[in-house]
Amino acid sequence: MAAEPARTEATAVDTIRLVVNGEPKELKLDPRQSILDVLRESLNLTGTKKGCNQGACGACTILVDGKRIVSCLTLASMHDGADVQTIEGLEKDGELHPLQAAFVRHEGLQCGFCTSGQIMSGIGCIAEGHAGSPEEIQFWMSGNICRCGAYPGIVAAVADAVGRS
Repeated sequence: MAAEPARTEATAVDTIRLVVNGEPKELKLDPRQSILDVLRESLNLTGTKKGCNQGACGACTILVDGKRIVSCLTLASMHDGADVQTIEGLEKDGELHPLQAAFVRHEGLQCGFCTSGQIMSGIGCIAEGHAGSPEEIQFWMSGNICRCGAYPGIVAAVADAVGRS
């Protein structure tokens, strides 16, 4: 019988500072942790979903310093000092973000699993200036998969939110 491989525990600990949804955080973490796992496991922000965990589906999209990233492929320790925005940080004073409201108006969701990633990607798409036409929105949102096929509502919601953001 072959010997079981030795388990390796993280011996290094990184301390990083982030501003998450407007709140400063100081975290001690394993330098191998993705920012997705830090958000979900250390900060209990579970609105960002772990879909494929390979960067292919977009369910884990968040904004870091205003740019969209797939958080499952990004090490948290790479973003010391960064401003991180997740779906939980969009609502202000009880009001939905304009894109969240547009998703409701245009039925840009069905099961809801991909919705947080779609909304965060849509906010990034608008901020980057890639929401001038439905075709442009569809192209720049193509990294986010909706297995339910709610794409027409998603594209309509992003187009609607362009003038409201």
